Amino acid sequence: MTDDPLPRLFGQHLARDRRRSAHTVRAYEATTVRLIQFLGEHWGEAVDADALGNVSAADLRAYLAMRRGQGLVNASAARELSAVRTFLKWIGGKDASPRIKGPRVKKGVPRPISPADAVALAEDVAEGAAEPWIGARDWAVLLLLYGAGLRIGEAVGLTGAVIPLGETMAVTGKRDKTRIVPVLPQVREAIDAYVATSPWPMARNEPLFRGAKGGPLSAGVVRRSVQAARTRLGLADRTTPHALRHSFATHLLGRGADLRQLQELLGHASLSSTQIYTAVDAAHLLDVYRNAHPRA
Repeated sequence: MTDDPLPRLFGQHLARDRRRSAHTVRAYEATTVRLIQFLGEHWGEAVDADALGNVSAADLRAYLAMRRGQGLVNASAARELSAVRTFLKWIGGKDASPRIKGPRVKKGVPRPISPADAVALAEDVAEGAAEPWIGARDWAVLLLLYGAGLRIGEAVGLTGAVIPLGETMAVTGKRDKTRIVPVLPQVREAIDAYVATSPWPMARNEPLFRGAKGGPLSAGVVRRSVQAARTRLGLADRTTPHALRHSFATHLLGRGADLRQLQELLGHASLSSTQIYTAVDAAHLLDVYRNAHPRA
C-alpha cells in the first residue's frame, strides 16, 4: 500500500457516506493506490488531489492497458474502471471523470462463464447493494450458484435450518427431490458473513435469504441485480444466474468429474440432462484450440 492519505480518505467516504461493504472498500482503496502509483510514473511527478483533477481519457486508457497487461480480464477491467471513476468523481465532482468506453466481451454462442468473470460478476452485484448486509446476501447467493451448482430457486428457497453449515448441505430441488451437495469453504464463509450481518432472525422454518423488507428474497431481485451488473461489466446477455450453474457443471466436467456424479450434484432426474455439458465442454475446448494452436 502507500502512505498517500487519499485512498484511505476515499475508503472512509465509501464506508461512512456510501455504506459500502468492507470488501468493496478494500478493493476500491487498492485500485486508487494502483492508479496514483501509475500516474506518478506516467507523468513523472507527484500526484495530489489537484493533479487528479486533470486526468485525461488517454491517461485512463494507458492505466487500463497496463492492468490488462498484468492479466486482467474484461469484467475485472470494467470493475477497475468503475472504481477509478468513482474515485475521480469523489476528488473533483461528478464531471471530473473522463468519458471512455469500458472493455466489452464479444457475444456469441453460449459458453461457460470464466471463473474470473463469475467472481467479478458476484463482486459487482454485492458492491452495488444498498446496504452492507444486502451485499453480503447477494455475494452468498451467487457463490451458491457458482460454487455449489444450485438453481436460483433452490438458493432463495433455503431456510435457516441449514445453519450452522457443515461440509455438505441438503437441497430440495425439482419434484421435491432432496440431494446432498458439498459446501466449499468460500461458500460457507460467504453465508456465515451474511448471517452475521443480517438484521433478520435465522429461524429454522424461515427463509435464509431475506428481501430488503424482511420477506423471502425473490429470484427476480437476483436476476435484475445480475442484469445490471453484467451491463456495467460489459458481459454478454447469456450471463445470468442460471449461467453460473452451467459454469459450475462445465468446469467440474473439465476437471474430470464423472457424468453420474455431476448428475447427482445438479439434481438432474435423467443423465440425458447432464450430457449437454459434454457438448458445451467440447465447444469450449475447440475455442481454446483455435485460439492457441499455430495451425488452427
